[in-house]
Amino acid sequence: MKYLHTMVRVTDIEQSLRFYRDALGLELLKTHESEQGRFTLVFLAAPGDHEAQVELTYNWDPEPYGEGRNFGHLAYRVDDIYATCQRLMDHGVTINRPPRDGHMAFVRSPDNISIELLQAGEPLALAEPWKSMANTGKW
Repeated sequence: MKYLHTMVRVTDIEQSLRFYRDALGLELLKTHESEQGRFTLVFLAAPGDHEAQVELTYNWDPEPYGEGRNFGHLAYRVDDIYATCQRLMDHGVTINRPPRDGHMAFVRSPDNISIELLQAGEPLALAEPWKSMANTGKW
């Protein structure tokens, strides 16, 4: 048995790509559109780790998906949690749970999927503005 991917339904494919690809930094691996099925599939993965993929599913006919908390979260290990959070903020993403401990942060996708970010190795030294930043919203 081999893990392939996690599928997440999205309501706006371009907005989701700006989040997952541009802000979070995942690589676009492939895209598949089905005229007959009226959907688009986009597969992404962390740079250098194409084994664990995220499949964004965009159904062309709108339907409400709810808040997504029942899904739980996606988790990614990052080389520099402060730089990653800064890049996300530079792309307009709210840091819901800042990395006050130099180790863990949470953000949400445009469809309210929680994304956990974990510092690779030991936690980074505590630093501002992160160590004083309060939680925002749900994570």
